[in-house]
Amino acid sequence: MISTYQLKSRFQSLLRPLAAYLFRAGITANQITVGACLVSVVLGAAAMAYSEHNYLFLMISFWCLLRMAANALDGMLAREFGQASRAGAVLNELGDVISDISLYLPFAFVAGSQPWLVVTVVLLAVCSEFTGWLGAVMGTERGNHGPMGKSDRALVFGIIALVIGCGIPVAPFIDTLWLAIAVLLLLTIINRSRFAFAARNAGNAR
Repeated sequence: MISTYQLKSRFQSLLRPLAAYLFRAGITANQITVGACLVSVVLGAAAMAYSEHNYLFLMISFWCLLRMAANALDGMLAREFGQASRAGAVLNELGDVISDISLYLPFAFVAGSQPWLVVTVVLLAVCSEFTGWLGAVMGTERGNHGPMGKSDRALVFGIIALVIGCGIPVAPFIDTLWLAIAVLLLLTIINRSRFAFAARNAGNAR
């Protein structure tokens, strides 16, 4: 299925000069990972505490784009500049999950939005990320299949946050959108699980 993850290589090509600059400046992949997570937590907490202030959702929209760049940069620094480590891999996964929870929960406080639907979406997003790790745990590779992977979620939530931040009423359609995202996340979990087991079976057959 189509996913923004398929555009990752092009996105990384645009960011490669910046990654090289950060490496020369002594910035590490883990520093970027931790920094991005901290910004997400602070911004998410502020949006939950003051959800009536639309400009905070504009900031979330802008941060979703920057976070995609940060995720690409920490990955390039790890792989292409010799900073990869098991601790870094764990930190990266935990940081992504914590950031997702922090940035998505504020949408439960938006007028017209059913909190339980947003919580369901957040839980499914977390499950999809851990399902992606099934491949690595089973000795193959991490699954990044869509249709609602990490980059896809960042794009979708970024657009929703932009609409809210601009003061456009979302009550007429927001819950339908949450349901659609939940279904796409379920498909993502299924796709990643099937990939992990198929890759494992193929390895055993050799």
